[in-house]
Amino acid sequence: MWIHINDPLAEEATQRLKDALPEAKITIEHFEKEELKEKVKDFDVLVVRSATKVTSEIIENGKNLKLIARAGMGLDNVDLEAAKEKNIKVINTPGANSLSVAELVVGYMLSIYRHLVTGTTSLREGKWEKKKLKGYELTGKTLGIVGFGHIGKLVRKLVTGFDMKVLVFDVFEIPEEVQKEHNVKQVSFEELIKNSDIITLHVPLNEKTKHLISEKEFEMMKDNVVIINAARGGVVDEEALLKSLESGKILGVGLDVFETEPPTSELQMKLLNHPMVVATPHIGATTKEAQRRVGLELVDKMVEIIKNM
Repeated sequence: MWIHINDPLAEEATQRLKDALPEAKITIEHFEKEELKEKVKDFDVLVVRSATKVTSEIIENGKNLKLIARAGMGLDNVDLEAAKEKNIKVINTPGANSLSVAELVVGYMLSIYRHLVTGTTSLREGKWEKKKLKGYELTGKTLGIVGFGHIGKLVRKLVTGFDMKVLVFDVFEIPEEVQKEHNVKQVSFEELIKNSDIITLHVPLNEKTKHLISEKEFEMMKDNVVIINAARGGVVDEEALLKSLESGKILGVGLDVFETEPPTSELQMKLLNHPMVVATPHIGATTKEAQRRVGLELVDKMVEIIKNM
């Protein structure tokens, strides 16, 4: 059994894997696409995070491949159809890094409302812009959560102390008792868009969610709304986002993800250089605690499957 870890796991998780499967050959090295296409023919198990794109070509070349293990939540970097056709099992760890993403989202809210980035930057430039940087309180505002899964529920829990009204939209009906438990109100997408002061997105990227937020939605929003996307690039139309920022319709934006990563286009650079944009390089799940949980959970799942092969 050859297990290849193409994107590194937490050291503790790797050691647990070695201890649980002492007879297995375990290699750890990152191969880019072309090299991985060649190497994968010998692997029984391929372990990846978000950096590796497991394309249909890679899967087709994986003659011995039986399991693809994705450390993290999304599976958009794995060609699931190609894996299914070859009867290759695909697993991930959907809830293990949710808390880290949720905490980052709350960080964006505070950063935008209280001008933390602009304040720091202007002080470094020798400016004292106290009057200019008048902010807002989170308390009493309406938060709209689009997608009420693991992360959405944790965002709601974390803002409890701010006494915010919370509206949620999800394609699935949320039972009344669950709404009461989390003190949220499920509404239509349009109602959420029209009534929220802050909108945070927690949905996968697919045909239905591509440019879920675009010109039409921005036009429906309140003035001075805050948009946060720590889900997937492409859920928000970046061209429409920039237009709404420059017109003053939007107060601020928190971005951890981009339509192309890393962001390099002229439009993306304009977004990143806007004073009311707070951005990070897709680090939502990148905390020591989350990486440990993700790695250990993935290893436990892998060992159970491999031992039953």
